[in-house]
Amino acid sequence: MPYRMDISSLKACLTAFGVLALVALGGPVRAEPGPAPYLDPRLSVEDRVEDLLDRMSLDDKLGQMTQPERRYITPEEITRHRIGSVLSSGGSAPVPNTPRSWADMYDALQRAALAGPLRIPLMYGVDAVHGHNTVVGATIFPHAIGLGATRDPALVRRIGAATAEEMAGTGVDWNFAPCVCVARNDRWGRTYESFGEVPELPAAMTTLIDGLQSDEPGPASVLATAKHYVADGGTESGKDRGDARISEEELRAVHLPPFRAAVRRDVGAVMVSYSSWNGQKMHGDRYLITDVLKRELGFEGFVVSDYNGIDTIDGRPGFTSEEVATAVNAGIDMVMVPVEWRRFIDYLRDAVKRGDVTMARVDDANRRILTRKFQLGLFERPMADRTYLASVGSAEHRGLARRAVAASQVLLKNDDALPLYDDDKVFVAGRAADDIGMQSGGWTITWQGGTGPVTPGTTILDGIRKVADPSATVTYSRDATGIDGSYDAAIAVVGERPYAEYHGDRPGAMGLDDADLETIGRLRASGVPVIVVLVSGRPLDIAAELPGWDALVASWLPGTEGAGVADVLYGETAPTGRLPVTWMRSASQQPINRGDGKKPLFPFGYGLTYE
Repeated sequence: MPYRMDISSLKACLTAFGVLALVALGGPVRAEPGPAPYLDPRLSVEDRVEDLLDRMSLDDKLGQMTQPERRYITPEEITRHRIGSVLSSGGSAPVPNTPRSWADMYDALQRAALAGPLRIPLMYGVDAVHGHNTVVGATIFPHAIGLGATRDPALVRRIGAATAEEMAGTGVDWNFAPCVCVARNDRWGRTYESFGEVPELPAAMTTLIDGLQSDEPGPASVLATAKHYVADGGTESGKDRGDARISEEELRAVHLPPFRAAVRRDVGAVMVSYSSWNGQKMHGDRYLITDVLKRELGFEGFVVSDYNGIDTIDGRPGFTSEEVATAVNAGIDMVMVPVEWRRFIDYLRDAVKRGDVTMARVDDANRRILTRKFQLGLFERPMADRTYLASVGSAEHRGLARRAVAASQVLLKNDDALPLYDDDKVFVAGRAADDIGMQSGGWTITWQGGTGPVTPGTTILDGIRKVADPSATVTYSRDATGIDGSYDAAIAVVGERPYAEYHGDRPGAMGLDDADLETIGRLRASGVPVIVVLVSGRPLDIAAELPGWDALVASWLPGTEGAGVADVLYGETAPTGRLPVTWMRSASQQPINRGDGKKPLFPFGYGLTYE
C-alpha cells in the first residue's frame, strides 16, 4: 500500500552502523534491502515478518505491544525501549499546531525508532474521526451521524481517501476510525460518532476503511481502526463506558454486524470498548476478542486497547500485573498506556517470565502488528510524505466536505418556508450561526471541542452570505435583537455546545436550552416565517416547540464547511438526507429505535425534499 515519499536512496548493503550514523546526524532514513531478509521488499510480507520475529528479543517484542502518549515519552526512550507506536490523545498536538510541525514531530520520533538495533519503524495514531481533526487548518467533515444521513457509502469512501491524504502529509499513519458502533440510546454522549441506529447503516459506511486503507498504487494509505468493540452503543440508559445488558442474540444481531463488515474490508486494527457486556469488561473478555473477533470473524489485524482501557478491568483506578495478563490473554495485542508505559512493560515482562502470558501469545501479537507495518510500506518509506502537505485543508477537500454537508441535511418540516430565494431579505440568529467550533462539535482541535474560531472554515452565516445574491440583505444578531416584520424569513441556528464521550451523556432533559428558546421566541414574535437549523450530535426533544416553527432542518455537526447548509436552505442542492436515527417525541421515550413499537415524532429514514 504505497503512500510515503522516497526520502533518500541508500546503497543496498548499507550497514546498521551507517543507518545509525544518519539518524544521529538528524538525516533522512530509508531502509533498503540489506543482509537481513526482513529488509528486502522483494520477499513476501509473511517471510519478512517471520525473519524479523526470529531476530527480536523479548524487549523488542514488548516494545511493539506498547503505545505511550507523545507527551510522556522522549525520542531517546523510544529508542531504548524499542517502542512500536505512539499516539496523540484528543487535542495533543505539537506547538505550533501546523501540518508542518506535525510532520517534523513525526519524523523526529520515527528517527528514534529507526535508531533501534533492528530498525523497526513506529506507527503514530490519532483520532481523525471526521477529517484530520486535531490539526489546525485541516478539513473537518461532518461527524458520522451526518454521514449516515447521506446514505452514500461512495461519498464516505472519498472522505476516507481525503483524510488519508491529509494524515500522510503530516506523517500520521494510523487512524482510530471509523467508529462502527450502533447507537441505540440518544442519551449517549457518543451518539454523533455512530452512523446510525440499525446495524445495516454503520456496516454500509465501512467504506471509509477502503478510503483510508487504499490498496491501489498511488493514493495515500493509512491504517484504519474499527471501534469500539463491541456494543458500546447498547449500554443501559445510554451511559458511556456503561454496561450492555443484552442477550448474546441481540449483541450478534445488532452490534456485531458492522465489525463483520469491517473485517471483510480487511480493517487493520480493532479497538476494544471501555464498556461491559452483562458485567464483563470488554478489555478482559477473551470470548468476544479471541473466540468471536479473531477466530469466528477471521480478523487478521491487531487489537488495541482504548486509552488506559486495561485500568477498567477490575473496576479500580490504575492497572495491576493481573490486569495486564488478563488483557493480553484476552487477545489485546497492543496496549494504549499513555503515561505508565514503563510499568506496563515491566508487568508484561514479569508475566511472561512467570508463564502467566505465553511467548506464543506475545509472538502472535507481534506478528499481527508487524504484518500491518510491512503492508503499510513503513520499512521502505518510514518518513512523512510531505508531498501531501498541500492537501491539508485544500480547496478540493473543502469542496468535498461542502458536498457532504449538503447531502447530510435532513429536512424534517417545511410549511412553504424553504427553499429561500437568493434575493430574500433574511434575518439570521442563534449562537451556532457564526461559530465554527459549535458546528464542528467535539473531537475538533481539542478533545471536547470548543466554541469560536477554533480552526479556519466557513460558518453557516458565512455560507448564507455566499449563497445569497450579493445585493440581498442578510442581517445577523446572535440573540435575535433587532428583528422586525420587514424580513422575508428568519433563520435560527441553534443546538448543542461541543462535547465528547461521557461529558456529553444526557441522563436528564434533552431539549434546547433557555438561550436558544428565547432567541427563537424573539424571531417568532416578529411574525416572520421561522426556519430552525438544529446543530446537534443527536435528536433533541423539540416536539412541544415544533408547531411554532415553519421549517426544521437537522444539520447535525457539519464541520468547517457551513456553505453546504446554505446550499440546501437556498435550494442550490435539494435536501436528500434521511434520518439515521429515530426522532423521539419526548426524552421519556429513550431508548427509541426502529421497530420497537413506540410512536416517534419522525421515524427512522424520514426526510423531506423540495417539490
